[in-house]
Amino acid sequence: MAKKTTQKEAEQMKTEAVEDIFDPYVVIKAPLSTEKNIRQIESDNKLVFSVHPAATKAHVKRAVEELYKVKVIKVNIDNSFTGVKKAYVKLSKENLASDLSADLGLI
Repeated sequence: MAKKTTQKEAEQMKTEAVEDIFDPYVVIKAPLSTEKNIRQIESDNKLVFSVHPAATKAHVKRAVEELYKVKVIKVNIDNSFTGVKKAYVKLSKENLASDLSADLGLI
């Protein structure tokens, strides 16, 4: 009979898969562009990304810094009930979120 894996074991296996070979393109799925997110770009210097379900704050910070060559101050993670995991990334004052969002084609 096949061994059943518990939810905790399954989550650990997902996390290990992300940690084994760190690929920022796996961690960061896509930038999100809604009215609220555009407001945060302009006022709070924050960007919002859809991220891998097993990604942690440290993974997101490292991925954003490697992909976009910016300095990240803070990362907040939001798990929605629809299954989308969002990362709110606050950039340093030297790096403007509006400049990066223009490069990404959000604005």
